[in-house]
Amino acid sequence: MTTPKRFSHETNITIRFAVVALLAVLIVPVLVSGAKVPQGDSPPKGLDIYLVAFHPMKQMPSHQMEVHHYCRQMNEDFAQCALFDGNAKDANLNGIEYIISEKLFDALPRDEKKYWHPHNYEILSGELAAPGMPSSAEHALMGGKMNSYGKTWHVWKTRSMDGPGDQLPLGEPVLAWSFNHDGEIKPGLVESRDKEMGIDSNALKMDRKDFISGAHSQDGVDALKRAFPGVQPSPGVRDSGATLGQ
Repeated sequence: MTTPKRFSHETNITIRFAVVALLAVLIVPVLVSGAKVPQGDSPPKGLDIYLVAFHPMKQMPSHQMEVHHYCRQMNEDFAQCALFDGNAKDANLNGIEYIISEKLFDALPRDEKKYWHPHNYEILSGELAAPGMPSSAEHALMGGKMNSYGKTWHVWKTRSMDGPGDQLPLGEPVLAWSFNHDGEIKPGLVESRDKEMGIDSNALKMDRKDFISGAHSQDGVDALKRAFPGVQPSPGVRDSGATLGQ
Protein backbone atom coordinates (compact mmCIF):
# COMPACT_ATOMS: atom_id res chain seq x y z
CA MET A 1 0.00 0.00 0.00
CA THR A 2 1.41 3.38 -1.07
CA THR A 3 1.64 6.03 1.64
CA PRO A 4 0.17 9.45 0.50
CA LYS A 5 2.84 12.04 -0.02
CA ARG A 6 2.85 14.80 2.57
CA PHE A 7 3.65 18.39 1.67
CA SER A 8 5.48 20.81 3.90
CA HIS A 9 3.63 23.65 5.60
CA GLU A 10 5.22 26.16 3.20
CA THR A 11 4.16 24.10 0.20
CA ASN A 12 0.58 23.90 1.47
CA ILE A 13 0.43 27.70 1.79
CA THR A 14 1.81 28.11 -1.72
CA ILE A 15 -0.82 25.74 -3.13
CA ARG A 16 -3.63 27.58 -1.32
CA PHE A 17 -2.53 30.93 -2.72
CA ALA A 18 -2.33 29.41 -6.19
CA VAL A 19 -5.89 28.05 -5.89
CA VAL A 20 -7.19 31.41 -4.66
CA ALA A 21 -5.45 33.21 -7.51
CA LEU A 22 -6.90 30.77 -10.05
CA LEU A 23 -10.40 31.21 -8.66
CA ALA A 24 -10.02 34.98 -8.83
CA VAL A 25 -9.00 34.76 -12.48
CA LEU A 26 -11.96 32.52 -13.30
CA ILE A 27 -14.72 33.91 -11.11
CA VAL A 28 -14.18 37.70 -10.91
CA PRO A 29 -14.75 38.30 -14.66
CA VAL A 30 -17.97 36.29 -14.40
CA LEU A 31 -19.14 38.39 -11.45
CA VAL A 32 -18.27 41.64 -13.21
CA SER A 33 -20.03 40.49 -16.35
CA GLY A 34 -23.06 39.45 -14.34
CA ALA A 35 -23.25 42.85 -12.69
CA LYS A 36 -23.74 44.40 -16.11
CA VAL A 37 -26.72 42.18 -16.89
CA PRO A 38 -30.05 43.92 -16.17
CA GLN A 39 -31.70 42.59 -13.04
CA GLY A 40 -35.10 42.43 -14.65
CA ASP A 41 -37.80 45.03 -15.08
CA SER A 42 -37.25 48.13 -12.97
CA PRO A 43 -38.93 51.56 -12.63
CA PRO A 44 -36.28 53.46 -14.64
CA LYS A 45 -36.94 51.25 -17.66
CA GLY A 46 -40.43 52.67 -17.88
CA LEU A 47 -39.22 56.29 -18.07
CA ASP A 48 -39.35 56.22 -21.85
CA ILE A 49 -40.74 59.67 -22.66
CA TYR A 50 -38.03 62.32 -22.91
CA LEU A 51 -39.00 65.99 -22.58
CA VAL A 52 -37.01 69.20 -22.21
CA ALA A 53 -38.46 72.36 -20.71
CA PHE A 54 -37.62 75.23 -18.36
CA HIS A 55 -38.56 75.91 -14.75
CA PRO A 56 -38.55 79.03 -12.60
CA MET A 57 -38.76 78.51 -8.85
CA LYS A 58 -42.10 79.71 -7.53
CA GLN A 59 -40.74 81.66 -4.57
CA MET A 60 -37.63 82.80 -6.45
CA PRO A 61 -38.67 83.20 -10.11
CA SER A 62 -35.33 84.71 -11.10
CA HIS A 63 -33.75 81.29 -10.52
CA GLN A 64 -34.47 79.53 -13.80
CA MET A 65 -33.12 76.34 -15.32
CA GLU A 66 -33.26 73.98 -18.27
CA VAL A 67 -34.78 70.68 -17.14
CA HIS A 68 -34.60 67.26 -18.74
CA HIS A 69 -37.60 65.07 -17.95
CA TYR A 70 -37.64 61.30 -18.19
CA CYS A 71 -41.27 60.30 -17.82
CA ARG A 72 -43.63 57.38 -17.69
CA GLN A 73 -47.28 57.72 -18.65
CA MET A 74 -49.00 55.69 -15.93
CA ASN A 75 -52.48 56.10 -17.37
CA GLU A 76 -54.48 58.60 -19.40
CA ASP A 77 -54.56 61.12 -16.55
CA PHE A 78 -51.27 60.68 -14.74
CA ALA A 79 -47.54 60.67 -15.56
CA GLN A 80 -44.44 60.75 -13.37
CA CYS A 81 -41.01 62.09 -14.26
CA ALA A 82 -37.45 62.01 -12.97
CA LEU A 83 -35.71 65.34 -13.59
CA PHE A 84 -32.07 65.85 -14.53
CA ASP A 85 -29.88 68.87 -15.30
CA GLY A 86 -28.71 67.32 -18.58
CA ASN A 87 -28.95 64.27 -20.79
CA ALA A 88 -25.36 62.98 -20.59
CA LYS A 89 -23.89 60.30 -18.31
CA ASP A 90 -22.76 62.92 -15.79
CA ALA A 91 -26.22 64.50 -15.47
CA ASN A 92 -27.50 65.02 -11.93
CA LEU A 93 -30.88 63.87 -10.69
CA ASN A 94 -32.28 67.11 -9.26
CA GLY A 95 -36.04 66.76 -9.01
CA ILE A 96 -39.33 65.04 -9.67
CA GLU A 97 -42.50 66.06 -11.47
CA TYR A 98 -45.98 64.59 -11.48
CA ILE A 99 -48.29 65.48 -14.37
CA ILE A 100 -52.06 65.22 -14.10
CA SER A 101 -55.00 65.91 -16.38
CA GLU A 102 -57.42 68.77 -15.95
CA LYS A 103 -59.95 66.26 -14.64
CA LEU A 104 -57.70 65.18 -11.78
CA PHE A 105 -56.67 68.75 -11.03
CA ASP A 106 -60.29 69.88 -10.73
CA ALA A 107 -60.87 67.14 -8.13
CA LEU A 108 -57.98 68.25 -5.91
CA PRO A 109 -58.63 69.97 -2.55
CA ARG A 110 -58.41 73.73 -2.81
CA ASP A 111 -55.32 73.96 -0.59
CA GLU A 112 -53.50 71.40 -2.73
CA LYS A 113 -53.99 73.22 -6.04
CA LYS A 114 -51.46 75.94 -5.19
CA TYR A 115 -48.66 73.41 -5.71
CA TRP A 116 -49.61 72.60 -9.31
CA HIS A 117 -48.48 74.74 -12.24
CA PRO A 118 -50.29 75.05 -15.59
CA HIS A 119 -48.82 73.69 -18.83
CA ASN A 120 -50.57 75.46 -21.70
CA TYR A 121 -47.98 78.20 -22.20
CA GLU A 122 -45.10 75.74 -22.12
CA ILE A 123 -46.75 73.78 -24.92
CA LEU A 124 -48.08 76.64 -27.05
CA SER A 125 -44.83 78.65 -26.87
CA GLY A 126 -42.69 75.75 -28.07
CA GLU A 127 -40.65 75.77 -24.85
CA LEU A 128 -41.65 72.18 -24.10
CA ALA A 129 -40.06 69.79 -26.59
CA ALA A 130 -39.64 66.04 -27.04
CA PRO A 131 -36.23 65.70 -28.74
CA GLY A 132 -35.86 62.80 -31.15
CA MET A 133 -39.56 61.98 -31.25
CA PRO A 134 -41.17 61.92 -34.72
CA SER A 135 -43.03 65.18 -35.32
CA SER A 136 -46.44 63.52 -35.66
CA ALA A 137 -45.96 61.64 -32.39
CA GLU A 138 -44.71 64.75 -30.62
CA HIS A 139 -47.69 66.74 -31.86
CA ALA A 140 -50.08 64.11 -30.54
CA LEU A 141 -48.22 63.95 -27.21
CA MET A 142 -48.35 67.72 -26.72
CA GLY A 143 -52.00 67.84 -27.70
CA GLY A 144 -52.72 65.28 -25.02
CA LYS A 145 -50.97 67.43 -22.41
CA MET A 146 -52.99 70.56 -23.12
CA ASN A 147 -54.86 71.83 -20.04
CA SER A 148 -52.74 69.59 -17.79
CA TYR A 149 -50.86 70.53 -14.62
CA GLY A 150 -47.54 69.60 -13.03
CA LYS A 151 -46.31 69.39 -9.45
CA THR A 152 -42.53 69.79 -9.42
CA TRP A 153 -40.02 69.72 -6.61
CA HIS A 154 -36.34 70.43 -7.16
CA VAL A 155 -34.12 68.93 -4.50
CA TRP A 156 -30.69 70.03 -5.74
CA LYS A 157 -29.55 73.40 -7.04
CA THR A 158 -27.24 72.06 -9.71
CA ARG A 159 -25.57 73.76 -12.66
CA SER A 160 -27.57 76.35 -14.56
CA MET A 161 -27.14 79.72 -16.25
CA ASP A 162 -26.68 81.14 -12.74
CA GLY A 163 -23.50 79.14 -12.17
CA PRO A 164 -22.13 75.72 -11.23
CA GLY A 165 -24.56 75.18 -8.36
CA ASP A 166 -24.07 73.20 -5.15
CA GLN A 167 -21.79 70.18 -4.89
CA LEU A 168 -24.44 68.22 -2.97
CA PRO A 169 -28.23 68.39 -2.49
CA LEU A 170 -28.61 70.95 0.28
CA GLY A 171 -31.55 72.38 2.18
CA GLU A 172 -35.24 71.87 1.63
CA PRO A 173 -36.97 70.91 -1.64
CA VAL A 174 -38.03 73.90 -3.74
CA LEU A 175 -41.35 74.15 -5.55
CA ALA A 176 -40.91 74.92 -9.24
CA TRP A 177 -43.38 76.69 -11.49
CA SER A 178 -43.99 77.23 -15.19
CA PHE A 179 -43.56 80.23 -17.45
CA ASN A 180 -46.92 81.60 -18.58
CA HIS A 181 -46.24 84.84 -20.45
CA ASP A 182 -43.87 86.08 -23.12
CA GLY A 183 -40.92 87.84 -21.50
CA GLU A 184 -40.75 85.83 -18.26
CA ILE A 185 -37.91 83.51 -19.23
CA LYS A 186 -34.37 84.87 -19.23
CA PRO A 187 -32.99 85.87 -22.64
CA GLY A 188 -30.71 83.20 -24.06
CA LEU A 189 -32.08 80.25 -22.10
CA VAL A 190 -34.32 78.90 -24.85
CA GLU A 191 -31.90 79.95 -27.58
CA SER A 192 -29.04 78.07 -25.92
CA ARG A 193 -31.12 74.90 -25.59
CA ASP A 194 -32.31 75.13 -29.18
CA LYS A 195 -28.83 75.60 -30.56
CA GLU A 196 -27.32 72.78 -28.54
CA MET A 197 -30.09 70.28 -29.22
CA GLY A 198 -31.16 71.27 -32.73
CA ILE A 199 -34.64 72.35 -31.64
CA ASP A 200 -36.64 75.08 -33.37
CA SER A 201 -38.97 76.49 -30.72
CA ASN A 202 -40.54 78.95 -33.13
CA ALA A 203 -41.41 76.14 -35.54
CA LEU A 204 -42.94 74.15 -32.68
CA LYS A 205 -44.98 77.21 -31.69
CA MET A 206 -46.34 77.56 -35.22
CA ASP A 207 -47.07 73.85 -35.47
CA ARG A 208 -49.12 73.92 -32.25
CA LYS A 209 -51.42 76.79 -33.14
CA ASP A 210 -54.20 74.30 -33.71
CA PHE A 211 -54.21 73.64 -29.95
CA ILE A 212 -55.30 77.19 -29.12
CA SER A 213 -58.99 76.63 -29.80
CA GLY A 214 -59.07 73.84 -27.21
CA ALA A 215 -57.09 75.68 -24.54
CA HIS A 216 -58.97 76.31 -21.30
CA SER A 217 -58.27 78.97 -18.72
CA GLN A 218 -55.97 77.57 -16.03
CA ASP A 219 -55.24 78.20 -12.39
CA GLY A 220 -51.80 79.64 -11.63
CA VAL A 221 -51.16 81.44 -14.92
CA ASP A 222 -50.74 84.75 -13.10
CA ALA A 223 -49.02 83.31 -10.01
CA LEU A 224 -45.70 84.99 -10.88
CA LYS A 225 -47.18 88.20 -12.28
CA ARG A 226 -45.67 90.42 -9.58
CA ALA A 227 -42.20 89.08 -10.33
CA PHE A 228 -42.51 89.88 -14.04
CA PRO A 229 -44.28 93.23 -14.46
CA GLY A 230 -45.04 94.28 -18.01
CA VAL A 231 -45.00 90.80 -19.55
CA GLN A 232 -47.20 90.11 -22.55
CA PRO A 233 -50.09 87.63 -22.73
CA SER A 234 -50.01 84.78 -25.19
CA PRO A 235 -52.91 83.42 -27.26
CA GLY A 236 -54.60 80.48 -25.59
CA VAL A 237 -53.09 81.16 -22.16
CA ARG A 238 -55.55 82.62 -19.66
CA ASP A 239 -55.75 82.66 -15.89
CA SER A 240 -58.91 81.17 -14.37
CA GLY A 241 -59.09 83.92 -11.80
CA ALA A 242 -59.05 81.46 -8.93
CA THR A 243 -57.29 82.62 -5.77
CA LEU A 244 -55.25 79.75 -4.37
CA GLY A 245 -53.12 81.42 -1.74
CA GLN A 246 -50.25 81.78 -4.17
